[in-house]
Amino acid sequence: MGLKIEQDLSRFKKIVRGKVKKELKKFVSSGEMIGKQGKKLVSIPIPRIDIPRFKFTDKQQGGVGQGEGDVGDAVGQGDEEGEGDQQAGNAEGQHVLEVDVTMDEMIEMLGEELELPNIQPRSNEKYEQIKNVYRGIRSTGPESLRHNKRTYKRALKRQIFTGEYNPKDPIIIPYKDDRQYRSFKQVKMPNHQAVIIYMMDVSGSMGNEQKEIVRLETFWIDAWLRRQYKGLEVRYIVHDAVAREVDQHTFYHTRESGGTIISSAYKLCKQIIETDYDPMQWNIYPFHFSDGDNWSANDTQECLKVLQDYFFKVANVFCYGQVESEFGSGQFLKDLSEKFGENQEGLITSQIENRDAILGSIKDFLGKGK
Repeated sequence: MGLKIEQDLSRFKKIVRGKVKKELKKFVSSGEMIGKQGKKLVSIPIPRIDIPRFKFTDKQQGGVGQGEGDVGDAVGQGDEEGEGDQQAGNAEGQHVLEVDVTMDEMIEMLGEELELPNIQPRSNEKYEQIKNVYRGIRSTGPESLRHNKRTYKRALKRQIFTGEYNPKDPIIIPYKDDRQYRSFKQVKMPNHQAVIIYMMDVSGSMGNEQKEIVRLETFWIDAWLRRQYKGLEVRYIVHDAVAREVDQHTFYHTRESGGTIISSAYKLCKQIIETDYDPMQWNIYPFHFSDGDNWSANDTQECLKVLQDYFFKVANVFCYGQVESEFGSGQFLKDLSEKFGENQEGLITSQIENRDAILGSIKDFLGKGK
């Protein structure tokens, strides 16, 4: 019986996982997820699914197959439809079950759905010694790896279903088959740490919806990269005509406006890298998000120069995401394409039309495993 319950629980988890993956685009584009940073669980609403069953009632109540009549008689249509407005009912309504999914599971499902590869090491990257990572459970193993909590729960289930459990004398004695042990696998741990530097255009042409799209996408990019590196630092830059470094809260809540000089952000990002992050010791990921509206063609040329002369040499990859805005020109993405083409080593670009395009944009940036 205990095995049957575990199988049902496993099947239920697969159903939940399937429901979440089916609605992944909705969850990814929900602003509520940003508030989950640092929290382990996410509540996911799942519609209740009732299992069909026969219901036996008193024979005297009548109905199809009961009462008077001969074989072949037509079945009546029942009561006529009533007239007038519908009245408030007192019947049970549809229920929604909220299940808890860990953020790690959400990120894992994101990777599966988008088929994201693990980040590949740079050519100069070294590995630490191979480490044992304890992530599984098995029924055999050394006593030093015994999982006491799982063993106790398994023994408790067995005693309940066999009738051995006495609530007045709740002594739980695990049998050999109850014992559960941690299992491990050997993984290579990257020696290098990583830094993400997010740059966001907060000028007047970037509306609140465009800024929210950027924040949602950076949230999930950040979450995925945290699974790839044991040490990850994140820096935030906002810019209009002037760039400044801000903390995470300011990045996710600022509502500034003004003109746009993109090179101000690139110069500040370059300064941060040169001051704090040796490219030989760090994997560097600069991300820039804008609506593509720059102040002048001269400033755009300055941006293209610093990309070619600096960022392509020190960063794992430079990512530029262009959010569509009714006020933005979108010219910067065109300038990047004209200058570097579609296959420039070290550059990934993505066009983000709306919230529904966030998933595709994440795949653009992370799908190559750089």
